[in-house]
Amino acid sequence: MRRKIFDIVEKSTGGNVPSAIYDIFMMIIIVLSLLPLTSKTTNKFFVIVEIITTAVFIIDYIIRWSTADLKLAKGKRSFLLYPFSAMAIIDIVSILPSIFMLNSAFKALKAFRLIRAMRVFRFLKSFRYSKNIEIIASVFKKQKRSLVAVGGLAVGYILISAMIVFNVEQDTFETFFDAVYWATVSLTTVGYGDIYAISPIGKAITMISALLGVAIVALPAGIVTAGYMKEIEKENEEI
Repeated sequence: MRRKIFDIVEKSTGGNVPSAIYDIFMMIIIVLSLLPLTSKTTNKFFVIVEIITTAVFIIDYIIRWSTADLKLAKGKRSFLLYPFSAMAIIDIVSILPSIFMLNSAFKALKAFRLIRAMRVFRFLKSFRYSKNIEIIASVFKKQKRSLVAVGGLAVGYILISAMIVFNVEQDTFETFFDAVYWATVSLTTVGYGDIYAISPIGKAITMISALLGVAIVALPAGIVTAGYMKEIEKENEEI
């Protein structure tokens, strides 16, 4: 019986129809659970949605914990190790904010809005039920070294640009954080226009930063796209 339940709650593979239905059901529940975050106010409908989705998440967590030995294959130790696994932690983070939200005593806390916003982490639960998201996650895992290298390059470029413009435009940028914010916006070529260089040298630095930013931002996109295509080809070969 436990094996059948485990096969259903695990990601659907092949012709396991009950598991596929469960995956779709859980994806719908995850989407519904995020609906209250689209409104600043709470009404009766959102409260009911919150109660139902939270109850489903709790039941799902209990089922997965009760079948942890089948998942981790480490005997009785599996029940102790499972709560510390990545997806189990995501499950708990998805559940706890709702328990706090439904308790009126917590509504007086200043951290109430933060607790409310934490429910957005429920989106991470979809990694467990979507094959496409699993493929993307696999791409990031396999291309980790390349992405970390590009990320380090971007961070280094932002800090160097910020240091240069902070010293060139001392009257424009009051703090170094303002300069870092400007460098990040320039790197991504977003250009909000709330903070900008006014001197000729500062403008020249901005142009260089924006041009180089296009190349740096394009690197991770190329890496992820190439990795994704490889994973798709691999999936097709297995089929």
